[in-house]
Amino acid sequence: MLSYYTALIALSWMALGVLCILVWENSWIPREDKGLFYLTYGIIALSALAEWTGIQFSGNESIPRWVMAAVKCADYVLTPMAGGAIVAQMKLRDRWNKALMIVLAANAVFQIVASFNGWMVVIDANNRYTHGPLYMVYIATYLLVIVLTGAEFMVYGSAYRRRNRSSLYSVLLLVIVGIAIQELLGGEYRTAYIALTLGAVLMFIHYSEFYQMSAEAHIRRQQTQLMKDALSDVYSRHAYMKAMEKYAAMPWIPDNFAAFTIDINGLKSTNDTIGHDAGDELIFGAARCIERVVGDAGRCFRIGGDEFVVLGQMGKEQADAVLQGLEQETGSWAGDRVQSLSLAAGYALADEHPGLTVEELVKKADQAMYAAKAEYYRKSGHDRRGSR
Repeated sequence: MLSYYTALIALSWMALGVLCILVWENSWIPREDKGLFYLTYGIIALSALAEWTGIQFSGNESIPRWVMAAVKCADYVLTPMAGGAIVAQMKLRDRWNKALMIVLAANAVFQIVASFNGWMVVIDANNRYTHGPLYMVYIATYLLVIVLTGAEFMVYGSAYRRRNRSSLYSVLLLVIVGIAIQELLGGEYRTAYIALTLGAVLMFIHYSEFYQMSAEAHIRRQQTQLMKDALSDVYSRHAYMKAMEKYAAMPWIPDNFAAFTIDINGLKSTNDTIGHDAGDELIFGAARCIERVVGDAGRCFRIGGDEFVVLGQMGKEQADAVLQGLEQETGSWAGDRVQSLSLAAGYALADEHPGLTVEELVKKADQAMYAAKAEYYRKSGHDRRGSR
């Protein structure tokens, strides 16, 4: 007849098997992390099997005594390793982890030596085992493993927000209580592997939740990087295209909508004579000047090498003030490599061009900008073909 203890162990094995399937099916988990999960569940299953086998073999005189000694040796080696395997899922490389690995390795060596000397297990003539004279060494080792595991949980939990640590520490507490019940009460209270299995399940849930949160945060960072231009730190061409798609889907645009196009005068000449670092300085300086002048009235996009577009809501008076402000800002600007900055800018207003789309307003603003650029080169006397 199936004993209650055997039924619990069988359910633990089944749960570990289901966990392996869940890990295998989870596309969020990297392959190397999946290996750590499989290792953890394998060690827990083997250690539970060793304990179960020892209990089943105890008192069976047909089983050689060396087999019983080997089974108990495996039990005492693998059980602390199960806790170490759960810690291994955290992938920490600190002093506590090193100390834990040393303790587990030392325990394995000690248990192998002890199996030949009867230090840990004494097997009587009826093939029943009892604790040996040095069993307290194993208990002390077990407690040390628990302390080091707890330290690693604390280190691992410090990476999360305070309110997200409670679940992590609760997993550790559950495992400790399950082990303590078995060690203190003994007999039929075989709760250690139930606790370890539940701990493994909860750690998988914890890992899955926070890995998905990390992945989503990474995606948000990537989206932010796509929306921002790396050099100028204004909105990128990608963000501009997204904005144009949004405006194209709108049934109408506000009457006070304004589109500006802005271009740096003489950027090519700067790149050719001083260098591209100087040209980059001009692009960055232009972006700062535009942002200071436009403020919250519009969004600035860098859509090309030295080309900017500003989209916002303002009337003619405010739009003219933006042109004057750009002239004042660039007039007082000076960089480390380049001492002057000149911008050509033009705008188009929705109320002056009724019925035009935002894209068409940008083209109108572009025409005004090129007229301003032509005037700049006419007054300055620079060769426009080499000065762009």
